[in-house]
Amino acid sequence: MTIEISAVTRAAKGTGASRRLRRSAKVPGVVYGAGKDAVSVEFDMKALFMEFRHEAFHASILTLNLDGKKESVLLRDYQMHPVRNTIQHIDFQRVSATEKIHVKVPLHFVNADIAPGVKVGGGIVAHIATEADVSCLAKDLPEFIEVDLANLEMGHSVHLSEIKLPKGVEFVQLAHGADVAVASIAKTRGGAAAAAEEATPAA
Repeated sequence: MTIEISAVTRAAKGTGASRRLRRSAKVPGVVYGAGKDAVSVEFDMKALFMEFRHEAFHASILTLNLDGKKESVLLRDYQMHPVRNTIQHIDFQRVSATEKIHVKVPLHFVNADIAPGVKVGGGIVAHIATEADVSCLAKDLPEFIEVDLANLEMGHSVHLSEIKLPKGVEFVQLAHGADVAVASIAKTRGGAAAAAEEATPAA
């Protein structure tokens, strides 16, 4: 999935200028990185939000059309209005084809319904993490990472080391020796109570 966003360079800077931009349905932003100067830009608020609402916008290489010239960028930061749910400011980082990037990628959990801990044990899946930090070249960046729960037993967890990654991609935490859990199956409250009753001898 290729996402392209359009922007124009903005000359006016500062809080007052940004406020005027927002009143005219524009979003102020900055593009930086790849050894080039940072550039202040502005986006059409509606067109930007239409792309922003997609999950892929937050963890994919985007194509920025700035003043007619295209370059590859990553979303790095944004501020939302606390009430209106509109984008107040947004930052993008230019991407180099030869340098590895660190990006938080969404985790998509599959086969929870057939996991033994759920199907047989009657447990529920607890999502300990919904995204993970990966390191890779821009061309290898996955839109999401699939976590297969098909063999997960009651009381067990899935760790980063057990997740199959695309070629050229690695988990940052795992590379630093932190094999954290991302999902587990636990007993439901009702199941725990029933188990306790079974374990208690009759009076």
